[in-house]
Amino acid sequence: MSRSHSTRPATDPPSPPSGAAGDAPAPAAPGGPLLQARRVPAPIEAALREAGLHPVIARLYAARGIREAREAQDDLSGLIAPAELLNAQAAACLLAEAIAAGQRLLIVADYDCDGATACAVGMRALRAMGATVDFIVPDRFTLGYGLTPELVALCASRKPDLLITVDNGIASVAGVAEANARGIATLITDHHLPGDALPAASCIVNPNQPGCSFPSKALAGVGVMFYVMLALRAELRRRGAYPADGGPALADLLPLVALGTVADVVPLDRNNRILVSQGLRRIRSGKVPCGIRALFAAAGREPSRASTFDLGFGLGPRLNAAGRLADMSAGIQCLITDDPSAAWSLAESLDRLNNERRRIEAEMQAEAERLLPEVLAEDRASITLFDASFHQGVIGILAGRIKERLNRPTFVFAPGGNPAAADELRGSGRSIEGLHLRDCLDLMSKIDPRLLLRFGGHAAAAGVSLSRERLADFERHFESLSGRLLGPGALQRTLQTDGALEPAYMTLECARLIAAGIWGQGFPAPLFMNEVEVLSQQLVKDRHLRLRLRAAERTLEAIQFNSTRVLPKRARVAYRLSVNSYNGMESAQLVVEHWEPLSPAAGGAA
Repeated sequence: MSRSHSTRPATDPPSPPSGAAGDAPAPAAPGGPLLQARRVPAPIEAALREAGLHPVIARLYAARGIREAREAQDDLSGLIAPAELLNAQAAACLLAEAIAAGQRLLIVADYDCDGATACAVGMRALRAMGATVDFIVPDRFTLGYGLTPELVALCASRKPDLLITVDNGIASVAGVAEANARGIATLITDHHLPGDALPAASCIVNPNQPGCSFPSKALAGVGVMFYVMLALRAELRRRGAYPADGGPALADLLPLVALGTVADVVPLDRNNRILVSQGLRRIRSGKVPCGIRALFAAAGREPSRASTFDLGFGLGPRLNAAGRLADMSAGIQCLITDDPSAAWSLAESLDRLNNERRRIEAEMQAEAERLLPEVLAEDRASITLFDASFHQGVIGILAGRIKERLNRPTFVFAPGGNPAAADELRGSGRSIEGLHLRDCLDLMSKIDPRLLLRFGGHAAAAGVSLSRERLADFERHFESLSGRLLGPGALQRTLQTDGALEPAYMTLECARLIAAGIWGQGFPAPLFMNEVEVLSQQLVKDRHLRLRLRAAERTLEAIQFNSTRVLPKRARVAYRLSVNSYNGMESAQLVVEHWEPLSPAAGGAA
C-alpha cells in the first residue's frame, strides 16, 4: 500500500546482511518462517567424500547440486571459453582495430559496484593493451540509468570514436540511435535481459541476448567485460602484437571480477564460482589493486582472510554508496589508481558516504515500519511503498530488506529528483521465487500502456519510473499480477537449512573451511539447525544477545545480532558456524539467525 507523507528528510540505519553486526532490524514478518532441511543425495555425498572432500563440505556441496568432485574445482582451465560468448570475437576485432587506429574510447559505466568494477577492468586492460580510453558515469539523479540520448550528448563533448557500455546498454535503443546519428560507434557489454528490440549498436555482447548459447547466463557485467578483454588479448596475439602466450596478465584483474560478481548478487554457478574463487585467492595472497586493499582497510577487514561475505557486505556497500548518494566516479578512481595514498583517500571518502547511506537507510526503515502494519493487515501478495522523504539512491536496499522479512515482492518509490519532471517517481523492486519481476512489469505495460515511463531489470530486481498520479494504478496492477502469478504457498516464508551439524564438527577447523568457501546467490552459505540447551544469555550493546549453548556434550559460544528476545531454556536454533576473531585469537562461534522453542516433551538437545 502506498502512502505519501511530507515528513522530515529521509535518513536510515545500516542494513548489512542478516546477522551482521550493525545491521538494523527490518520490520518483523507476520509469522515465523517454515524451517526446511535441504535434501542431500546420499550416493553423491558419499562419492564426494570418497573423492577427498571434507565430510561437511561433501554434504553441503551435494545439497547444492554438485554431482562430482571436478565441479568443486576452481582452476581457471575450468572456465567456459570466450569463443562461446556470442560476439566476443567481433568485439575483440572492433577494439583491436580501434586501438590500431588510435581512436578515442569512452567507457559508459553503471553506477553500482558491478558497473564500477566492470569499468575498472576495462580501463586497466585497455590501457595495458595500448588504448586511449577514459570513462563516464551518468548522474543517476538527473540522467538516470543507461546510455540515454542526454548522456550521449554529454559523451559527444569528449569527442569519442567508440562508446563502450559496461553493465548497461541492452535497453538503450534511443541512446544508441543518438550515438549513430552523431557518428559515434557503440559496443554494448551487458548482462541484463533485453527488451523487445535490441539497440542498433556496432556490436552487442550479452549472454542473455537472443541467439547466445553461452552456458552461463549468470555472468555479471564485470564478468562480461572480463571475457571481452580475454578475447581482445587473444585477437592481439593473433595479430602479432604479443607472443602466443604474451600480453597483459589479465588474471590480475580477477579481484575486481570477484568483487563485482559477488556484490551484484548474481547466481554463483560453476563459472562464476571459479571467477570469484580465483579473485579471492589473489586477494588473500596480496596480489590486489591498491584500491581494493584500501577498501578492506576502510571496512576494518583483513585481506589475507577475505571471503565472499567481505566482498558482499564490506567492500560492495562502500562502492555502491558513491553511486547511491553522490558520483560513482570516486569509486572507479579508487579501483583504477595505482597510488596507495590516493586509494586510501578515496576509500575513506567512500566509507563516509557509506555511513551516510546507513543513516539515511535507518530513517527510511523506521518510516517503513510505521507504514507496513496497514499493508500487513490487508493480507496482500505484494508491497508498494512511497514516502516523499525517501531517497531514491537507497530505495533498492529498503525494498530488499522488506522482501526478505515479509517474503512479498516489493517496490519502494521515491521522488525522481528531476526538476524537469517534478511529478516523476522512481521505484526499485525486489522479488521472491515464482515472480519474474521484469516480466511482471512488461505485462503491466501491456495491460496499461501509459502507466510506466521506463522500466528494466531481471527476475529478482527491477527499476521503474512513473508519474506520481499513477502510483495507485501501479499498486493495483502489481498486486493483481502478484496474486495471479505466484503459486499456492509462495508467500509462506521458508528458511532453508542444512539440517543438524554433528557436534564433533562444530570446530574452528570446520568454521575455517566454510569461511574459505564460495557462497552466495544460488549457492547459499551453510545454515545449520540443531536442538540446544541455553546455558546463559547476556545482552551486549543493548541490541545483541551473547549466548552459551550446549549441543550434546559440546559447549559453544554463540551470538544473535539485532535481537533482544530472550531464548527459552531449550530451543531449536538455525545458525551459521563462523570464525570469531578477537585480540588476535580465533575461535568457533555460532551466529544464530532464527530460533523456536522446544516443547517440554521434545528429546534431548543434539
